[in-house]
Amino acid sequence: MAYGPPTSPPPSQFPLQPYSTYIIDCMYQYTYVWPTQGSPYWFYPTRVEYGEISGYRWNGFDWVFYGIDPRYIDRVACYPTPTLY
Repeated sequence: MAYGPPTSPPPSQFPLQPYSTYIIDCMYQYTYVWPTQGSPYWFYPTRVEYGEISGYRWNGFDWVFYGIDPRYIDRVACYPTPTLY
C-alpha cells in the first residue's frame, strides 16, 4: 500500500515548540519541524529509517516529496499533539 501526500494544506496555526520530541510518533500526521538551521516548516512524514526521514514538505502551495537526515532536525511537534496511551 502506497501513501501519498495529504489532500489538504497543513493547519493554519503553528504548534508550540515542545521540550522533547520523537518524529516516529508523528507518522502520517501534520508535523511542524524546527531544523537545526533554517526556518521551521510543515512536514508529513511517511517513512522513518536509520539516517533518513522522508515524506512530504509543504512549500506554501502544495506538498512536495522531501527527505532529510534526522541529525538536522532539532524538534518536531505533531498536530494534534499526540498522547502516550
